[in-house]
Amino acid sequence: MAWTIADVARMSGVTSRTLRHYDEIGLLTPARVGSNGYRYYEEEELLRLQQILVLRELRLGLSEIADVLAKHTDEVEALRAHHRRLVDERDRLATLVTTVARTIAELENRKDGSDMTNLDEPENLFEGFDTTRYDADARQKWPQEWEDSKRFSDSLAPEDHERMQRETSAQMFRMAELMEADTPVDDPAVQAEIDVHYRGICKFWTPTAAAYKHLGETLASDAQWKATYDRVRPGLADYHRDAMAAYADAQLD
Repeated sequence: MAWTIADVARMSGVTSRTLRHYDEIGLLTPARVGSNGYRYYEEEELLRLQQILVLRELRLGLSEIADVLAKHTDEVEALRAHHRRLVDERDRLATLVTTVARTIAELENRKDGSDMTNLDEPENLFEGFDTTRYDADARQKWPQEWEDSKRFSDSLAPEDHERMQRETSAQMFRMAELMEADTPVDDPAVQAEIDVHYRGICKFWTPTAAAYKHLGETLASDAQWKATYDRVRPGLADYHRDAMAAYADAQLD
């Protein structure tokens, strides 16, 4: 049985325009094209489209998806590999849900006059976060820096990662206090905190002015990171981004 591109779009939720694009780049070629120019898809193409959509849900780019599919010629084994990825992602999201729920409860407790335990264990703010989702973008833009960063990160022991998370959390709270005091982002006190932040980043890699600004934009625009900053104080993600930009303009090439 064959389905038209309109049928496939209706069933999958993928637009006809996207399906045509997948055809143009060789990611999903129709089983045949009729004399009327219509694309027709059969079961094999539908299974491949399912794999593409699964990998898109796992935040892979189209070129990465093409590489993954090229390596898996056995459909069952390919689905098993995708299933393992989905289970890992499900477990990560479950941990993240718990993290956010715990922070909400602790913020509500603080409003009631109770202590906020995340201050005692600030690394809890970051439990369940997957920073590897930025790897492809960073590797493409700054390949040598990405290699240096990965090499340094891989050399760290678990207790080193926990210590660095605590340091990051502590700095977020200090920045929040400066923001609450309406301290301008180019004030020496703010810039001193950003200098600490920059030097911490330099343990992994040494950003240029453009790269450091890009990092600030990522922290302020990525949903997970922005939520983490703004749970400490609403608006902190943007404040931190602007302070990083001011530092880059004043201190970096």
